[in-house]
Amino acid sequence: MFEREIKADVIESKIEKIKDSLNSIEETLPDRLEELTESRLIQNAVYKEVEFAIEQVLDICSLINAGLRLGMPETEDNILDNLESRKVFGNSSIQLIREMKKFRNILVHKYGDINDKKAYNEIKKGLKDFELIIKEIEKFLKKKK
Repeated sequence: MFEREIKADVIESKIEKIKDSLNSIEETLPDRLEELTESRLIQNAVYKEVEFAIEQVLDICSLINAGLRLGMPETEDNILDNLESRKVFGNSSIQLIREMKKFRNILVHKYGDINDKKAYNEIKKGLKDFELIIKEIEKFLKKKK
C-alpha cells in the first residue's frame, strides 16, 4: 500500500500541546479530592485540560492513519482498529487510548454527572498513561524518519 507523507511536524506540535496540558493539569490538580470538588473553577480547568489532551492523542492517531493510508475510518474506533491491526502501536497502548477516549466521552457528554472521586483517581493515574502514549508516538516518528 502506498504511504502518504506522515505529517511529523504537525504530530510533534500536538505532542507539545499534550505536554503543555499535562503540565497545566499537574499544576492545577489538587493533592486532595475535596479541594477539587470544592472549587468548580479548578474542576472545570482540570477536566477541560484532560479532554483537550485526549483530543490531541486522537488527532495524532487520525493523522497517522491517514498518512499510512490505513483506510477511510467512519469512527475513532475504526482508526484505533486500523492502528492496532497494522501494529503501528502496541496492543497495550491502543487499549490505553481506548480507555482515554471513553473517559473523554464521559467528560464531554456527562459533565454534570461525573463521579468526581473516580475522575480524580483516573486523572492522577492517567497522567503516566499519557507519557507512555507520547513515547510510543515518538518511537513511531523515529522509525518514519
